[in-house]
Amino acid sequence: MSARKPAYFIAGTDTSVGKTRVTTALLRGLRHKGLKVAGMKPVAAGAKQHNNRWINEDAVLIASSSGQLTPYEQLNPYCLPDPLSPHIAADRAGINIDLGVIRRHFDDIRANHDLTLVEGAGGWLAPVSLDQTMADVAIRLELPVVLVVGIRLGALNHAQLTYRAIRESGLKFTGWIGSVLQNEFPALPENLKLLEHVLCGPALAVLPYCESTAADERHLAPAAEQLAAAAVTVSR
Repeated sequence: MSARKPAYFIAGTDTSVGKTRVTTALLRGLRHKGLKVAGMKPVAAGAKQHNNRWINEDAVLIASSSGQLTPYEQLNPYCLPDPLSPHIAADRAGINIDLGVIRRHFDDIRANHDLTLVEGAGGWLAPVSLDQTMADVAIRLELPVVLVVGIRLGALNHAQLTYRAIRESGLKFTGWIGSVLQNEFPALPENLKLLEHVLCGPALAVLPYCESTAADERHLAPAAEQLAAAAVTVSR
């Protein structure tokens, strides 16, 4: 039986910490290494209508960065109009988020690509229903987790809580990527040093504060290199 193609769940310590920025830059970097890559945004809250259907901007960025030809309904099976917590947005839209549907679409995408990145919505425990969270999505997909740590005031607390929750889920913790969210963040080296200690290793990469995404691929090259190594190993 052949090894399954590598895939990772991109989680965040909170909403708006740079998950999409990290995911899209990694996809571009992996693609430039010659890999056939794909991204997936299982649940997205906040969308605009285009040609009589709802489209999420983050999902579109993922598709364009990867170059994948996945039908939109597979890449983003639950596109919710309102920019709210997913469980509220789903309830308002009269939609029940079915993890089985997400798993089926993910399996189809994974089978046709060398490496797949699945981006969560909000933080690790962002609810997708009254009883389930984004953590349950990652668990259903059985994916190792890459954690995007939004580096701002409160980061040390949020990072540790999220890390412990990921470990308690039983999923593999692949590593973390720092995403600096404040210009001239005070004591950045000291914060990174503590994060290395409490997250049991140095960052896969650190994305500095910047208004432009032009250099993101370069800053995330070390992380892309590590993820690419897994794909190359499987292909041998």
